[in-house]
Amino acid sequence: MFNKSQLEQIELGIIAGVDVSIYAKPEFDSERMKEIRWGLVRGVNVSIYAKTKFDWWRMEQIRAGLEKGLDVSIYAKPEFTWGQMRQIRWGLEKGLDASIYAKPEFNSEQMKEIRLGLEEGLDEKNNV
Repeated sequence: MFNKSQLEQIELGIIAGVDVSIYAKPEFDSERMKEIRWGLVRGVNVSIYAKTKFDWWRMEQIRAGLEKGLDVSIYAKPEFTWGQMRQIRWGLEKGLDASIYAKPEFNSEQMKEIRLGLEEGLDEKNNV
């Protein structure tokens, strides 16, 4: 049912005193289990990302945002890749209006360029 790595994550959760029933499911690989466990240990609302539709890379981005108190609803969506999520999270961390580029049609590199432009104070009004 569980492989050795999954069992290790369950054991670590038990040792940490968290509710392992949230992630002790065969459909979560050990990396996903680790992200959920870390969120539980850090006291974030893991129900936002403890879903099979997210790989561990995406879970990590959502957890990181939750830990910083960000409104992750703007990017905690399966249509975003982890790279897109990271660009949106970085913008939110800097207080930018990430909704400008938090659109699935922008790839992570395009999002990065828009984010960097916003950081520099550029916007569509300043474009020539």
